[in-house]
Amino acid sequence: MFSKISLKIIIYYYHLQKIINFTRNLRLMIILQVVQNAVDTVQQVSQVSVQGYEKLPYWELAKMGGVIVILLAILLLIAIYIFFERYFAIRKSAKENPSFMTNLKNYILEGKIDSAIALCQSTETPLSRMLEKGLSRLGRPLSDISETIENAGKLEIAKLEKGITFLATIGSLAPSIGFLGTVTGMVRAFFNMANAGNNIDISLLSQGIYEALITTVAGLIVGIIVTFLYNIIVDRIERLVYMLEARATEFIDFLQQPQK
Repeated sequence: MFSKISLKIIIYYYHLQKIINFTRNLRLMIILQVVQNAVDTVQQVSQVSVQGYEKLPYWELAKMGGVIVILLAILLLIAIYIFFERYFAIRKSAKENPSFMTNLKNYILEGKIDSAIALCQSTETPLSRMLEKGLSRLGRPLSDISETIENAGKLEIAKLEKGITFLATIGSLAPSIGFLGTVTGMVRAFFNMANAGNNIDISLLSQGIYEALITTVAGLIVGIIVTFLYNIIVDRIERLVYMLEARATEFIDFLQQPQK
């Protein structure tokens, strides 16, 4: 009796193990199949995305931005023109003749003021024009001469800064203009969805959204480029200002030295 019961238990345990193993293998197969399906889906989505990207060049993206992208492109061209025009003007003004200050000092110490003024007029740079104003005030107190040179220097710097405020304006406004295009594009996208009624397609919304975001991207690109160009011009002007201040101080020192 005991042996029969033990045999039944063994048989029952054997079948139970087979069922457990089968269930475990089946579960493992299901997990592997789910993972494989997920991998296949990701690969298909990646292929579709790459194909869609290849079929949508930058020029097509720019055209989707409409009037806002055209406006930003015009502003960028204007900013580039101002940058190069000011850059070369400042570089020309910053060039120094190594013998200018030496000759000017010799003329002043020798009392040849007319020759010093003629030298400044023939050199024709912001520095020479600034020092010429100082020479025209000789005989007055040094404070008056220094103030005259300082005022002349401010006028020269103001001439060189012509147009760079427009660069700063473009650099700060371009992202806002791009964001404005995004807002109007989103409004248009939701308006189209509302008109679609019950025939709403998710592609309709997604297309409207990425078309709207194009203007934000364009605005940020223009803003970054123009801000970078603006900082280059400002740096060049600051260097020129330091040079003019150093030469003005040197000029005042000339005047305080006794003439030969």
